[in-house]
This record gives sequence, structure tokens and C-alpha cells, in this order.
Amino acid sequence: MAIEAVREYLAQYQLDGRVREFPVSSATVELAAAALGTSPARIAKTLSFLVEGQCILIVAAGDARVDNAKFKAQFHTKAKMPSPPEVEALVGHAVGGVCPFAVKPGVRVFLDVSLRRFETVFPACGSANSAIELTLPELETAARAAGWIDVCKDWDPDTTAAV
Repeated sequence: MAIEAVREYLAQYQLDGRVREFPVSSATVELAAAALGTSPARIAKTLSFLVEGQCILIVAAGDARVDNAKFKAQFHTKAKMPSPPEVEALVGHAVGGVCPFAVKPGVRVFLDVSLRRFETVFPACGSANSAIELTLPELETAARAAGWIDVCKDWDPDTTAAV
């Protein structure tokens, strides 16, 4: 099960004990926010894209949407998302539980600047009913992020509520 692989992976950072599982689904931004009792913007959604035949992950704030022009400027290709079966095969997590932890070799993880307005955010942990609260430095380290990028739009830079 992917959540167990994520727990094992996060143990190297002493973060495994902070993984939360819910009796309800957290597979979408709205469901995760409700399960956690937080703002949808603080949900760190992990999006999968194909770039030069490889899968990459972009972790962005829950209220952000990928801007196709910014994506193309960053990666020199059009934003193309793999199908749900491809996501699981390429990343190692099923849609609804995709996260930047315990991913398959070769999958690069990028963090979008839309997350920077929060002290902590909530990425999933490999299942459709899990999450973990992490500071941005913890997220950057645990995700083994390839870097911070700016590829999203429609997020409110003034939304910083800790709710």
C-alpha cells in the first residue's frame, strides 16, 4: 500500500509519526480541507505532468491552477497530464493520493511559489484519505525538491490564514 511506503520513506526524516489518516476521503482539495479543518489554499496538491517522456510532479497551493504559458516557459513544452493509470505506473501513487514522497526513481518534484505564503501546508501521503502538515523547509527536504518554480495562476497572494 502506498501510504505504508510513504510512512517508511518519511521515517528517514522523523516525519512518519505525523502522517494523519481520515475516516473520510481527502482525495480532492475540498475534501482534504474539510477533513483537516483548514483553508483549501493550504492543501499542497501534487500534480503530475509528462515532460520529455518523463513524469514530473508539481506541488502547488490548493487554490492555484497551472498557467499553460508559464508552464511552457519553464519546461519548454505544453502541459500534458498523464492518464490516471499512467500516473500510478509512473509515480507509484494512485490519483487522489499522489504526493511528492516515496515516488519512483527519475520522478522530479518541483514546488510552486503559490505555497510560499504559508508557514505550513498539507500534502497527501499516498492514499485518498491521508495528509501530513509540514513546514516549507520540511516539504522541500522530504520531497527532495528539484527547486521552486512559478507556473501557477489564480491564487490569492493575500490568503495566508492559518485556518
